[in-house]
Amino acid sequence: MNSSSDLVVQSTHGHTMGTTWSVRVVLPRELSVQAWRDGIQRTLDLVDGQMSTYQPQSALSRFNRAPAGAWHVLPAECFEVVSHALQLARDSDGAYDPTVGPLVNLWGFGPDGSRGEPPSSQDIANVRERVGWSRLKLDAATRSIRQPGGAYLDLSSIAKGYSVDLLGQYLDSVGLNAWLVEVGGELKGRGWKPDGSPWRIGIERPGAAAGAVERQEQLSQVVSLSDRAIATSGNYRRHFETEGVRYSHHIDPRTGQPSPHRVVSVSVLADHALHADPLGTLMTVLGPERGMAYARSRDLAVMFLLHGPDGLEERLSPAFGEVLAS
Repeated sequence: MNSSSDLVVQSTHGHTMGTTWSVRVVLPRELSVQAWRDGIQRTLDLVDGQMSTYQPQSALSRFNRAPAGAWHVLPAECFEVVSHALQLARDSDGAYDPTVGPLVNLWGFGPDGSRGEPPSSQDIANVRERVGWSRLKLDAATRSIRQPGGAYLDLSSIAKGYSVDLLGQYLDSVGLNAWLVEVGGELKGRGWKPDGSPWRIGIERPGAAAGAVERQEQLSQVVSLSDRAIATSGNYRRHFETEGVRYSHHIDPRTGQPSPHRVVSVSVLADHALHADPLGTLMTVLGPERGMAYARSRDLAVMFLLHGPDGLEERLSPAFGEVLAS
């Protein structure tokens, strides 16, 4: 058995799903994390190859192009993610909706490019006819999904979280039981660092450049991630302004309009990144009052960062406060 002095934290990183990933692993000094890098990338490529809307041959893209009435068998991983997304949509009465992609695109936050002014009411009404999670039907026995016609699934609000979990499962399977995994800003940790301390993650305050949090005052809170995942959904980088109105990239699928709340960011802690990732989107759409009521009723660990009259304000659910106190 290795003593703690024989162990070191090693890092590797790369690209996936249009973003970056990084892995930190506790290993004996004589071993290299590079020995597992191909397996790490292969795990991430599996998710990207199934769930990307930018890859025309992905399972998701093929479904999105399918004619009305067609049933599609999905790979097991993709079906798991779609099933969870639709379950959350049902539980939130459509405030979270993985079919919202056409509206996001219409507002200039999708693959068709940005825009500098809101779309017309008629354009919004036309596109909303394609949106609606309840139009989709699943068959768990055959892992199939039915295309009702014009439905466009976008799993960008949940696939990164799932890839974090899957990557953690891969590391566990090859005997690496102390790690910190990050994909596109969603994180999960397992075990402890060589000195016995937990993986600790700072939640960024707006104003720090992406990936450049260097000082304590740029952090809102610091949390332990040993055997826990965190996802943060922010409104402060992707938006546009016109005539003094700020339009966020978080579109409320129930109205077709950007969420009007004073939410700056939402951070969610959960056992699985698959759960934490889409909840950040849902909380942002619901806003601080309804979002916190939803979180309290389900014992979710949620932190809102809000624009207030005197600057930024934090609002924590009881479950999030318990994590900080532990």
